[in-house]
Amino acid sequence: MANLTFHSSRPDHWTMPRPHSDASLRHMMHGPVQPMEEPGFFRKLFRLR
Repeated sequence: MANLTFHSSRPDHWTMPRPHSDASLRHMMHGPVQPMEEPGFFRKLFRLR
C-alpha cells in the first residue's frame, strides 16, 4: 500500500514558518528597538529619544 498525499492548494500562511532573519536584517527593515512604555511629558515636549 502506498501512502500518497494530495494538496490541491498552497498551505495557509499562518501554518508555514517564516524565514529566519537575523538582528541586522530586522534593524534595517524596522529600525531600532523601541521601548514599550509611552514617552513622558517632557520627552514629548522636547522630542527626546
